[in-house]
Amino acid sequence: MQGVTYKCSEKSHLTKSVSIMNRNDTTARIAHVFRGTFVHSTSRAAVEMLQDCVLGVDDQGKIAFVEKDQDVDNLTKLWGFETSDLKQLGQYEFLMPGMVDTHIHASQYSYTGTALDLPLLEWLKTYTFPVEAKYNDLEFANNVYTKVVRRTLKNGTTTACYFATIHTDASLLLGELADKFGQRALVGKVCMDCNSGVPQYKESSSECKEETDRFIKELLKKEYPKVKPVVTPRFAPSCSSSLLSELGEIANSNKLRIQSHISENKGEVELVRTLFPDCKSYTDVYLKYKLLTDRTVMAHGCHLTDEELEIFHETGSAISHCPNSNISICSGMLNVRNVLNHKVKLGLGTDVAGGYSPSMLDAMRRTLDTSKALTIQDPQLKTLSFEEVFRLATLGGSEALSLDDQIGNFVVGKDFDALRVNVCVPDGPIDLFPGEGPKVILEKFLNLGDDRNITEVYVAGRRVVPFTDA
Repeated sequence: MQGVTYKCSEKSHLTKSVSIMNRNDTTARIAHVFRGTFVHSTSRAAVEMLQDCVLGVDDQGKIAFVEKDQDVDNLTKLWGFETSDLKQLGQYEFLMPGMVDTHIHASQYSYTGTALDLPLLEWLKTYTFPVEAKYNDLEFANNVYTKVVRRTLKNGTTTACYFATIHTDASLLLGELADKFGQRALVGKVCMDCNSGVPQYKESSSECKEETDRFIKELLKKEYPKVKPVVTPRFAPSCSSSLLSELGEIANSNKLRIQSHISENKGEVELVRTLFPDCKSYTDVYLKYKLLTDRTVMAHGCHLTDEELEIFHETGSAISHCPNSNISICSGMLNVRNVLNHKVKLGLGTDVAGGYSPSMLDAMRRTLDTSKALTIQDPQLKTLSFEEVFRLATLGGSEALSLDDQIGNFVVGKDFDALRVNVCVPDGPIDLFPGEGPKVILEKFLNLGDDRNITEVYVAGRRVVPFTDA
């Protein structure tokens, strides 16, 4: 994969075909026009920097054009906006696509930053399941879910793939809150009919199916434009064979996305081998029940074999790499380079609260750290670059969630999900020095920046941060 290309693109591969179509659409109205530097990923380059460019967003929240700065006069006539409408980005500002968190447990946000002293299966029994059982209390759910949606948006997560809990009404509330604050979200009501460790936190197989059907029906009935259901078996050890089969049927008959966990921890892998002796591997369990599709994202995958990765490639299934969690609860280290070499779709996830940070910037940093740690163990392994990791957090995440036809980069016709980044905010975390160009500024933001540097967040053309609370 190439690293960085500069200058405003030659218009053709990004803008020409759709831009011409939009120009003939006299009903389109321009809602936002930005001038300056835009940074995104394409199929050709991990990072492409569009300098001295103008980007227009129409009133439907879609990118209408990306053109060179010198074309402004022609653009004003063509699109009917005034030069006074231009939002000029400063010398140390740029726009980048919104970040995509492909795996986060909204229901675990209340204890983020704590409870990191146990391995996975003990961690679930001791901390996670007792907390998640509280979500039958909608007041409790509203408090936590409001905070996690606001916190992730403020940190630049424009799209989140959420695990909720087994509680249908609380899961519907999470969807309502994501819509209220303007976040693009996939929301999953968790399904689990096996839980010997905390037996009060589970449903019967019939309840799982009935409540999943109700959740999907009621969430779709709301017609939220950016919030959709995702079928969510927690993971194979917490689901009976019959439940996995039913969930596969529900997902495939309704063409819905699927999310779960796989091969996070060696003890978990051994448990799956014991529970499903007729299956050749953990991957084979999900394959058997038709849960591996081109709409599936599986979290972790630290201990997948090359044979299993081949199945992921063949089915079009994706992996969510959650490096903070993988290290924090000592699960393992995913070899991202090997996953990419197998041409498996891959995005990044925070995995709150196994991961202690809800920030996708942290997910990028931990991804680089893990890659370097693996290179220390095997010097023949090519370490990931910060450019590649930037792509995984944006376009890669959109591909993993099968949303890349809508979001992920600044291609004309896609929704404008974007962050306005200022690396020189007062009292901010970054110091700059003379002669530092756009690539250095981007790298400093990815390694040193935080929510103070993310001054505006847009989802489908709507500015959602700063918040406009009454």
